[in-house]
Amino acid sequence: MAERMLLPVVGRWLLSSEWRAYPGRAFSAVLAIALGVALGFAVHLINASALGEFDKAVHAVSGAADFSVRSSSPFGFDEMLYPRVAKLSHVSVSPVVSLPGIVGGKTPVTLEGIDLLRPAPPGQSAGAVDSGGFGRLLTGESIYLSSDAMVSAGYKVGDTVTLVANGHTVSVRIAGSLPGGANDGAHAVMDIGAAQWRFGTLGRLQRLDVHLAAGADVTKAKQAVRAVLPADAILADAASDVVRNDGLSAAYRVNLDMLALIALLTGGFLVYSAQSLSVARRRPQLALLRVLGMSRKTLLGQVLAEALALGVIGAASGIGLGLGLAQLALRVLGGDLGGGYFHGQAPQLVFAPWPALVFGLLGIAAAVLGSMVPALAASRISPGIAIKNAGDAVDPRVRARVLPAIVLLAGALVASLLPAVGGIALFGYVAMALLLAGGVMLMPWLARALVSPLRRVPSRSVAFRLATARLWGAPSQASVALAGVLASTALTVAMAVMVTSFRGSVEHWLGDVLQADVYLLADGGAGGGFDAAMQARLRAVPGVAWLGTLKETPLQFDERRPAVTLVARTLNGPGGRLSLIGPQVAAGPKALPVWISEPASRIYRWQPGDTITLPLPGSPRATVVGIWRDYARQQGAIVIDEAAYTRLTGDRTRSGVSVMVSPGTSVDEVATGLRAVVRASGGTATISSPRDIRAKALQAFDRSFLITYLLEGIAVCVGLAGVAATIGAQVLSRIREFGMLRHVGALRGDLARMLMIEGTLLGLVGGVAGVALGLAMSQVLIHVVNPQSFHWTMDTLLPWPLLIGVIGSLAVATAGTAVVVGRGVLSTDAVRAVREDW
Repeated sequence: MAERMLLPVVGRWLLSSEWRAYPGRAFSAVLAIALGVALGFAVHLINASALGEFDKAVHAVSGAADFSVRSSSPFGFDEMLYPRVAKLSHVSVSPVVSLPGIVGGKTPVTLEGIDLLRPAPPGQSAGAVDSGGFGRLLTGESIYLSSDAMVSAGYKVGDTVTLVANGHTVSVRIAGSLPGGANDGAHAVMDIGAAQWRFGTLGRLQRLDVHLAAGADVTKAKQAVRAVLPADAILADAASDVVRNDGLSAAYRVNLDMLALIALLTGGFLVYSAQSLSVARRRPQLALLRVLGMSRKTLLGQVLAEALALGVIGAASGIGLGLGLAQLALRVLGGDLGGGYFHGQAPQLVFAPWPALVFGLLGIAAAVLGSMVPALAASRISPGIAIKNAGDAVDPRVRARVLPAIVLLAGALVASLLPAVGGIALFGYVAMALLLAGGVMLMPWLARALVSPLRRVPSRSVAFRLATARLWGAPSQASVALAGVLASTALTVAMAVMVTSFRGSVEHWLGDVLQADVYLLADGGAGGGFDAAMQARLRAVPGVAWLGTLKETPLQFDERRPAVTLVARTLNGPGGRLSLIGPQVAAGPKALPVWISEPASRIYRWQPGDTITLPLPGSPRATVVGIWRDYARQQGAIVIDEAAYTRLTGDRTRSGVSVMVSPGTSVDEVATGLRAVVRASGGTATISSPRDIRAKALQAFDRSFLITYLLEGIAVCVGLAGVAATIGAQVLSRIREFGMLRHVGALRGDLARMLMIEGTLLGLVGGVAGVALGLAMSQVLIHVVNPQSFHWTMDTLLPWPLLIGVIGSLAVATAGTAVVVGRGVLSTDAVRAVREDW
């Protein structure tokens, strides 16, 4: 009974004394766990908040419609689809013209033309219409504007404003405001016939809102509607909208989540390192407890309880830190963490208790699992030997086991060859985790292999011979010290190489695509653009040797996937070259050739020679003749010659113009002439040089990878803190060894130099191994994770200054810590240092 009462007291004494003696080691382990939990939880909160706001907006816009038929492109579908759908059983259909527009030259709105003579379905309202203004609404002379658009732009009822949409400009009077919530967005409403007439969409509709009769089967109704849909229309509902929007950032979000979990795994290895050193230092104490009657099971539970305490403190701290990081990131970066997927005001942060519990348990699990090996080692201590032996637990004559490490590394290779799961490179992240575990398990063998050549170097330096003999003869202690260092270094190097390779590939790609001297982008959003007359005037500017145009149009091939961008551009001339990947195929004499981007090829499995149907008026069929590299549009793009685009759509307006100047002509003078032409026509445009565009693109790249840079910096800091705490603890635990060396004639200076050499070698071994393992992990990120998650490839580029700096920093940190801590230890009297051996 007394023994049972003493056990908790002994457990608390062991834990508190260890943390008081080595607070830095415990703090680094807790910090690593907290940061891994915080990053993962923050990313989850941010994305959940952003998607929650989008879900509210979807339901606000869709109103009470059970589902809708939508145009696959901005050109709409034939309005004769309306009566075909309306004739189906148990449905009520409301036709809608929906166009992006600009009110007053500054306020973006969605212009919706609805049938004002048709009763609005339940839950859908066009606002009150006064009888005096009804005629002007029918003729398109008046609109109703949503209240949030009126407030943001400073308009009031009765004002006359310009409305630009689909390349047409109309002067309208604001007849009233539309009621709505914060998620409805900016809307303008007029009669559907007037919208078609005034904005050039006669015979075309963009949406049919379908309402089912009470008791109707939704699945059968959808099947019946799908059966009559043309190629340029899709069926969508609120659920598919949410799935499609989630798909925009899913890969980006999961990538950050997985990197956060790998950071958490790094924290687990730091816990392993801290607990292994703690067990090694306290072997005589733990052996004494075994002699006094403590069972193996109780001793195992004691060590795991210490890890559990570290995990609980780290997880709790991580949840609180994650909340703060999420709130800060929403304010600074927005709901997409700088990825550029969601636009608009920052969403409100909402605490999620179940994800908090999951991430907290993951942090605790990482700590406990990281402590499992040292806990088992502590429970297997032979009391009679351990109570007097403070040396390495592994006989140096026994060769280190490499088979488990080889099995893990082979498993990583197999996992890296497996396909994605649901568009996520799940097995790629598994491969990274297996590489990390295999590299840590290989450290005893690797440390001895790297140090062995140094033992054969003829040297008269006592310090050098002692240091190399120590590292070679005590491989398990070296591997324990290097476990956390290896994990954090490998993670840092892997992310650094991936980001450097990606950034370098983007820079090279920008050099390929930015071939012109001047670029013009029409201002005014959806309502702006360069019409045919404007293009002719721009071509006539003195000094213009070649002018190419561009127009981007979203095409919806799948209601559950984000839209693919149709890029109509000039393909002939010196500035029309594409950055092609692989050979092209020849199209037939009457075929419509198109070039698809690398992401489009991977997402839809299109290959050169395939025939695809474009969701444009007339549903034209096109032949894929080549694949081109594109880092600007993750969801895919299709390039078509601008002449073919005009022939298919009748659209002659272009949103962008690129110009090459004549030899000997000043680029600034040509840019000034282009700007004067645009201003004389009453329009506005942004004029940029290739250097400006490149700088903005790289700035956007750095913004989207800001969280990755943060994670990289945290990994470096945690790794350096971990190695400092680990080396310091090892030096403190060797006080008897130093006392014995002093008794046999070693001087304090010899021991100080030994510690400096030993620390330097340890840092170099850890740095070299960490860089090598990080390079292997980076290849998984570059050639597996990125193609499977983001659908593009890149070339490997190595950040040599960073790699050399990491190795050098580790060597300096380990050597400096060993010398600083060793100075205090070496000041201890040699006789008192070995008093435990009397």
